[in-house]
Amino acid sequence: MNPEEIANTVSELAADRKALDIVELDLRGIASYADYFVICTGRSNRQVKAIHDAIHLGMKDGCGILPTRVEGVTQANWILMDYGDVIVHVFTPETREYYRLEQLWGEAPSRTVATEPTAA
Repeated sequence: MNPEEIANTVSELAADRKALDIVELDLRGIASYADYFVICTGRSNRQVKAIHDAIHLGMKDGCGILPTRVEGVTQANWILMDYGDVIVHVFTPETREYYRLEQLWGEAPSRTVATEPTAA
């Protein structure tokens, strides 16, 4: 799989777990250590962990790809998954607001991934 396909697959897996505000940042030509960031939010630490688990298992079982490094699973405020050219960030709302990665990488082209609205 190329980096764009990995980013798209990760976004789909996150959406399947009801992740919010899924954004893919295209860092090609901007950063030398990654082609894409996939950033998403879970409503709680428990959902952040569930999103991580879904991405991890989906990439492992469906694509045969494991992350080279994972950090933050214990606290589950910000879980970082390193898939080489694709870095995945799964945040709680407060942590995402605090770090504001989209603003930090504001010059990067981005794609917002549509998710299904939840019923009220």
